[in-house]
Amino acid sequence: MQSPDSICERPDMTDPFSEVITILQPRAVFSRRISGAGRRGVRYSAFGQPSFCAVLEGRCRLTVDGHVPLTLEAGDFVLLPATPGFTMSGFEPARFERLDPKVTSKITGEVRHGTRGGRPEVRLLGGWFAFDSPDSALLVSLLPSLVHVRGVERLATLVRLVGEEATEQRSGRDLVLTRLVEVLLIEALRLTPGEDAPPGLLRGLADMQLAPAIRQMHNQIARSWTVAQLARTAALSRSAFFERFTRTVGLPPMEYLLAWRMAVAKDLLNRRDLGVAEVAERVGYGSASTFSTAFSRHVGQPPGRYAASMKAEG
Repeated sequence: MQSPDSICERPDMTDPFSEVITILQPRAVFSRRISGAGRRGVRYSAFGQPSFCAVLEGRCRLTVDGHVPLTLEAGDFVLLPATPGFTMSGFEPARFERLDPKVTSKITGEVRHGTRGGRPEVRLLGGWFAFDSPDSALLVSLLPSLVHVRGVERLATLVRLVGEEATEQRSGRDLVLTRLVEVLLIEALRLTPGEDAPPGLLRGLADMQLAPAIRQMHNQIARSWTVAQLARTAALSRSAFFERFTRTVGLPPMEYLLAWRMAVAKDLLNRRDLGVAEVAERVGYGSASTFSTAFSRHVGQPPGRYAASMKAEG
């Protein structure tokens, strides 16, 4: 994974997905096996935290609020970056049991739904993790609300490794889990068809004309970009680029650049012992005072105070 330094200092190596996941700072929190048989149905209220599910064997139906129902099969993987309410069931009519994920997420051991005895009709590995970034809401908004990947062995291997590591108390467990979750997230996102994604980074990178401009914004975060310069990178007129970028990514280009600069700045202030002037230079501001003004307006407090509060919390 990239370090905050590499985000600013190695423009030839920059990958927007890797950067977003790195700054989100995911850490594995919990995973467990889930099985079901017979008539069954559970309704989970909105959780808000990122979660994932991998189908180990069998089939089931998943309906996430705001999305069409999905039939999940063995080998399928689902990622919900900000888990909304959802139902999971078999294929026969059933009364839905209502569950609060804030309560059930603390239960250890395998969970069984429907008929208690006998061979399960479906087995899953479900889990959730946390984003430690203070900008997680912004960054998650750039990702699809639902990622569904079918039958990719590489992804299945990663999920299996997460499950094994989560259940065994090996040395270095937390570090290994964090790295596995980072790779899992990047792998799931890059396997998702961007053309069908909602407005956000995934859809922007799938646009052949916008992608070069987005990569340049990430590659050269300290450059004094203008909409006209970015439009030339995309081989579009200024007005066409502005409209297309806003519609595809969900933010106007300069707002996206500002948000990304502030996310990187917060990450540097949080994770590195850097002065305000050095952070300002790394994210494209000519002076510490100009950066401090922009940071205070965006974050609600000066960068020095923000860094001190992060160190106090840590």
